Amino acid sequence: MSTVNFDQLMQPVIQFLGCETPKAWLDEATNNLELLMQDHANCEKKAAGTAMNLMFRYSFFTDLQVKLAQLVREEMLHYEQVLGLMKQRRQEWKALSAGRYAAGLRKDIRTYEPEALVDILVVGAFVEARSCERFYALSPLVDDELGRYYRYLLKSESRHYEDYLALAMDVAKTAKMKNPEEDIRDRISHFRAVEKNLILQPDTVFRFHSGIPKKTE
Repeated sequence: MSTVNFDQLMQPVIQFLGCETPKAWLDEATNNLELLMQDHANCEKKAAGTAMNLMFRYSFFTDLQVKLAQLVREEMLHYEQVLGLMKQRRQEWKALSAGRYAAGLRKDIRTYEPEALVDILVVGAFVEARSCERFYALSPLVDDELGRYYRYLLKSESRHYEDYLALAMDVAKTAKMKNPEEDIRDRISHFRAVEKNLILQPDTVFRFHSGIPKKTE
């Protein structure tokens, strides 16, 4: 059985993102593993729900249907797996409020089609890439069981971000947008800056995709 070179796998993911996760967030995460796992489970469920909603809303894009159906299955499997780990650790399910990350990315999505769908898919790529980068950064810092699980997730999460980018290009070309490659490059650059700001700015709420922890008085 071949071994996965995780450093090599992660190179394009880290290059795609505007920054790596700050040490202050990693320190907070390792001190709050129960909260981290709870929000990770929420993220997997939300990712599946988002993909399912896109399938219904944009049912006329055939390639999008197939890719998103695969993504829904994988996200729900991961959700079930995280719940299993929580149960093994006798961790109770608790409701959590949403952090600012997803809303902070969505606020810059264009309001007209097909550009809106292109932006939604580019945002999806950044969410998946950041998840992948954080699993990679966390894997050597947490206990062995959780570290193995985070490494197991890296291949699928890195593929998800690539799938979202490929779908964005397919949509742009299918809709005959003018200069689709240039448009998507510009949107990637724009959302990279937005995402970087969300990750590097102080954040009073700790979540899986939150920024630098800011201690409240």
